[in-house]
Amino acid sequence: MVKRASEMKTELREQMRSGKGSVELIHILNREEMKGKVRLFARIVLNPGCSIGLHEHVDEEEAYYILKGKGIVTDNGQTTEVQAGDVILTGDGGTHSIENNGDEPLEFIAVVMLYN
Repeated sequence: MVKRASEMKTELREQMRSGKGSVELIHILNREEMKGKVRLFARIVLNPGCSIGLHEHVDEEEAYYILKGKGIVTDNGQTTEVQAGDVILTGDGGTHSIENNGDEPLEFIAVVMLYN
């Protein structure tokens, strides 16, 4: 299968998970295309000052792989600065949030994998 960038659905969400500003999601592959236990596979763009609010992952885990920019991640109560090349993995009832604290877009791949 080859899927062209022009075939990927782009979605804008306001105050995602009670975060700040707009979040752009580019859905790389959807759940049906993955044919497995993946609920989300997307490239996410957060402009400066935007964030995805604190949320929990039960019976699943989410990985963020930072492509560009920098940000602040709160993972299970611990706050850490992240930049291109870093990965964050949250699951098993854990919580996380991410905010762009830089002056350029923060871009990352997000994958939500289901346990069952």
